[in-house]
Parts: sequence; structure tokens; C-alpha cells
Amino acid sequence: MTDNLLSKRDIDFLLYEWLDVTALTSRDRFAEHSRETFDAVLDLSADIAVREFAPHNKKADQNQPVMRPDGTVEMIDEVAHALDIFAKAGLMAGQFDEELGGLQLPVTIARTAMAWLQAANASTASYPLLTMANANLLAEYGTPSQIDEFVRPMLEGRYFGTMCLSEPQAGSSLADITTRAVRQDDGIHRVTGTKMWISGGDHELTDNIVHLVLARTPDGAPGVKGISLFIVPKYLHDADGAIGDRNDVTLIGLNHKMGNRGTTNTHLAFGDGTHSPGGESGAVGFLVGDEGRGLSYMFHMMNEARGGVGMLATVLGYTGYLKSLEYAKVRAQGRPVGVKDASAAPVAIIEHADVRRMLLAQKSYVEGAMALSLYCAKLVDESKTAAEAVERDAAALLLDVLTPIAKSWPSQWCLEANSLAIQVHGGYGYTTDHDVEQHYRDNRLNPIHEGTHGVQGLDLLGRKVVMGGGAAMALLGGEIEKTRMRAGALGGAAAVFADQLGTVWNRVAEITGRLWSTGDPAVALANSSLYLEAFGHVVVAWMWLEQLVAVGDGDDAFYQGKRAAARYFFTYELPKVNPQLDILGALDTLLLETDPEWF
Repeated sequence: MTDNLLSKRDIDFLLYEWLDVTALTSRDRFAEHSRETFDAVLDLSADIAVREFAPHNKKADQNQPVMRPDGTVEMIDEVAHALDIFAKAGLMAGQFDEELGGLQLPVTIARTAMAWLQAANASTASYPLLTMANANLLAEYGTPSQIDEFVRPMLEGRYFGTMCLSEPQAGSSLADITTRAVRQDDGIHRVTGTKMWISGGDHELTDNIVHLVLARTPDGAPGVKGISLFIVPKYLHDADGAIGDRNDVTLIGLNHKMGNRGTTNTHLAFGDGTHSPGGESGAVGFLVGDEGRGLSYMFHMMNEARGGVGMLATVLGYTGYLKSLEYAKVRAQGRPVGVKDASAAPVAIIEHADVRRMLLAQKSYVEGAMALSLYCAKLVDESKTAAEAVERDAAALLLDVLTPIAKSWPSQWCLEANSLAIQVHGGYGYTTDHDVEQHYRDNRLNPIHEGTHGVQGLDLLGRKVVMGGGAAMALLGGEIEKTRMRAGALGGAAAVFADQLGTVWNRVAEITGRLWSTGDPAVALANSSLYLEAFGHVVVAWMWLEQLVAVGDGDDAFYQGKRAAARYFFTYELPKVNPQLDILGALDTLLLETDPEWF
């Protein structure tokens, strides 16, 4: 039963009625696929989600991994079993090349398939999510031997992968990392240092763990330009390619979080001498690509992970919404306004206007976020397979400017949907007897994971909207204008919303120019998180206008629900942007002027 995980009807609408993903099958890469193969993959994912992932979601939350005295990790058996089923189904390799054992699925379909697993069990789904992003990076930048040695086993589910960026003293400031990698006479590097907050950093789920580690070489430049990328496996291979000695990668401890508890989150030491392969100091690492380009390579994985985090936030909000909707339809409490007969039967709480408000808010957040996540996935496909170079470049540029939004907006507003789901449940929502409190806790990680709102705001305002003389901003404005023209031609509410969106977008463009007109980056970026939030609301309003156009004259309950949610967003949500733009336009410097001693 998938009804309370995601809405298959909504996904079908977004994929086939709006994004028209079947049109991708006309391209060589996807020529072996059809609507039927897409549906088969999605149905398989949904089935595995229901049968293998969802049943142990609460158990994993209540029995989080622990570190044994011997330094290994203990977790419930169901995690390994579910991941084994997932890997054997071939879903790990879904979007990869056939020559690597993949299915060459569009990213749009692969990400949707993964969404079912994320909705069912965020913690267990995190292991393959990171592994696929790791494999994607190495498939792009690794040598043929590195691909054979590490990527193929990951796609078969025999190895899992991680990304090792943060350090205890550096956090998100990667310019301050101190992990070192020293080249040896035989060409390998010896890596020493510690990494923190490494999801999936140690476990006994697979034969090996492939760590992608950012580190500095002795002659590397200061700052981020001196960072290189290394493969540091948990176990080394012997001369025949089989699992050999333990590499000097040591689990120092597990971080225990308020949510996403079933995923190991680790503090790792590289080269601390605990294992010392060959008796030499330092963990064995293999350079990926060229020295000094590690961060640019890692952005390949980071941006994919940001899309994955945005989708995770979306589906956690989505499943919470569906469960609160189900509850609101069966929970009888109170009587309609105006009914004074105390003997009258209580009505389902969905009959109360304020409960409908909370449900409509959730619906507008989660379905808007799902549209944004899938739209960005489609941009990945366009950037790789569109017929003309100009189309590929435009898709890549549009994806670049939307990535901070696709990560941060669902992380904020689908978390709010989770909060509203708890509120709909009333006191019951705050208990472990219902799922919605766990969904909130699991989702609370996502505004931090893969770059906080502050980091995303700086990226959006400090880089994305000004790069290339504002090329991405202009491209996005052009796409919004195309939607507005189509909506305007429909007349009625769609035309009204189109005018509303145009007015707000013009203000965003004008305020962007004003922020940078001072020539002072500190002033321009002081309220970048506020800019991110306002910008994100405008983008999601655009997603709702796109859906409204796709609805056309559809008149059943599903389409009417889309119209109601769009109306809600334009009536209750989009107007919130104007006060934010007022603050931004005033070039307010309160945050710069406040002395730390005043707190």
C-alpha cells in the first residue's frame, strides 16, 4: 500500500502530463526505454519501498547504530536485507551506462524511483543515495582502472561510498581543512587527518566502503585551490583485485542525531596508525584527476547530493502530509460553526476550515517542491542529451541557478509541512504512536545537510545570479515569462496568477541589481538568506503556474485539488515575498552593525 508514502497519481501527472518524460525516449541514450519500462521501474521501487524499507523505519529509529568495543558498528539486520534486495533489483545502477551494467534510465526516472525509497525509510535510503553520487563522480573523473576497481562494485551493491569533506575544526569552511596527502614513490598517496559528519562512514553492510576524501598535498596552494580529491577505501585490494588488508581508516565514534538515526554518521581518522597498511604511516589514497582540482570534482557529487537532499526533504514532507490527510478524514472531533445542538454527531476534522488551511498549506509545499525536484532532474537529462549544444548549455545554466533553491526550499517548507502534519494530529502527533513526529525529526537535518541555508544563500546571491553578467538570471526570467504567456492565454485565475508572478519577479530582478549597486559585497550579502527564501518562493510559484497550465481544463477531483493548491500558494504564500523584498531593497545593515557584545 503506497497511498501514504507518495501520490502515484501526482507523480504520473508531473512526469507524463507536465514534463513529458516519454519524449526523452527519442534520444539515443534512452532509445531502449518507453513509458512501460519507466512505469515498471517506478512500480518496482514502490514495491520494494513498501515491502522492504517501510517496515523497519521505526525500528531503525528506535535502535540506532552503536559502536562496539572492537570499533565495528552494530545495527538492525533489516537494513542490510533491504539494501541487498534494492541492489539485486539493479536499481543502484539505474541511470548509469550500459557498459557499467546500468539501465541508462533518465535521471528524472531514477530520482523518482529513489523518492519512493526515501519516503519509506530516509535512513536506509541514504546509503545507496550517497553511493550512487560517489559512483557518478568517479565515472566522470576516474581512470578506467579506478572505475573497474571501485565503481562497478558500488553499482553491484557490493561496495558503498561516502563523501568526506568536513573536519571538526572547519565545518563548511573547506578552505580550512587540514587533512594531508603525501605522494609516495610508487604513485599512491598517504592520507592523514580527521573527517567529521560522514554519513555512512562505517558499517558492516558491504564488503568495502569507498571514501572520497578532500585533502591537501604538501605543495598545494592555500585555500580551496590547493585541495585535491582521493579515493581512500576501507579495505585495500590484493594483487588479484580481491579484498585485502584493512586500510588505515579508523572509526573514532558515531554521532547520534535527533533524526535520520538509522544512518551511521561518523567521525573518522585517516592514517592514525591503528591499521597502518604495510607498516607505513598514513592511509593509502589514490588521486582522482589532477592535483588542486579536488573541490571542482567534488562539486559534481555535492550538487547531486543537494538534489537528493531536496528530494528527501520533499518526500518526508509529502508522506507526512498524506498521513495527516488520512487522519483528518477519520478523526471525528467538534461540530461545524453554527451548529449549537450538543447532541449532534462530531464531524471529521477535515470539515473544519483551519484544518483545511493546514492541509492546503502542506499540499502547496510538498507538491510544489516535488515539481521543482523533478524539473531539476529533467534539466540534468537535458544538459546531457539534448540535441543541440545550445540547449544542453542552457539546461546546465538553469540547473546551476536553481540548485540552491532545489536544496534549500524543500528543506525549509517541507519541514514546515511536517510541523503542520503534527498539528493536524493534535496531541497524538507528538507521540511515537504516529509517524509524523519521526518525519519531522528526520527532516530537520536537511536544512543543514549539504550546505546550510546560509551557505545556499551566499551561493545564490553571491555567485549564481551574477555569474556571466547575470546570464542565469536572465535565462530563468525568460523561462518564467514563457510560462506566464501560456498561463495568460488560458484566462481566468491562471492569467491573474501570471500577472502576479510577473510583478514579483520584476521586483526580484530590480532588487538584485540594487543589492549589488553599492559595490560592497558585505552589504549585498548581509541578508542573503532572506534573498534565498524570497527567491525560492517565486520559483515555486512558477512551478505552480506551470502545473496549472498542465492541468488545462481537467475537471476531476485531482485537477481541482491542483487548482486549489495553486490558488492557496498565490493567495497565502507568494505575498509573503513583498515584505522580504522591502527589507532587501532598503539595503538594511542591522546584521552588519550589531556588535557581538550586545548579545
